[in-house]
Amino acid sequence: MNTEKNTDILTVHTKESAPEGGKALLEKSEKAYGYVPNLHAVLAGSPQLLDAYQQLHELFSNSSFDKDELTVVWQTINVEHECHYCVPAHTAIAKAMKVDDAISNALRDKTKLPSEKLEVLRNTTLTLTRNRGNISKPEIQEFFDAGYSQRQLLDIVLGLSQKVISNYTNHIAETPIDKGFESFKWNA
Repeated sequence: MNTEKNTDILTVHTKESAPEGGKALLEKSEKAYGYVPNLHAVLAGSPQLLDAYQQLHELFSNSSFDKDELTVVWQTINVEHECHYCVPAHTAIAKAMKVDDAISNALRDKTKLPSEKLEVLRNTTLTLTRNRGNISKPEIQEFFDAGYSQRQLLDIVLGLSQKVISNYTNHIAETPIDKGFESFKWNA
């Protein structure tokens, strides 16, 4: 991993400084969250990227997974990618969604999840993340045997697509953690 700092490489935009097309997307973020998250402010440097991220977030949030499963997929990827911004952000999001702290803590600390089904979801997500989509037939069968479907296997890919955008951007930009996420700060 590169340890050289990229501070001030990418702009954390405001609605005024965002490129054409970015202002409306930042207004959409502000309307949804009550403020513009720093990640969105960085993504606004490419309005198409921010638009894609917002669409993927909405699609994945409305996928076949419940709130616990969404959290498992998001945080598994965030932790694996060692994203300094998204781990605390999704800890706060999980709290807002009323996900049990035992799930969030297990994901952040890489310890056993409270149910075997969620553990299988984490392991499948890790396999897809680490192996760039390659997964064996026995691993897929284990996923199905745990009670998951083909749709849910594909929905992990959707979540992974969203997280690649945010995690990679945060690595490049060293996105400052929003004030509301600071109490959930995390170190890899």
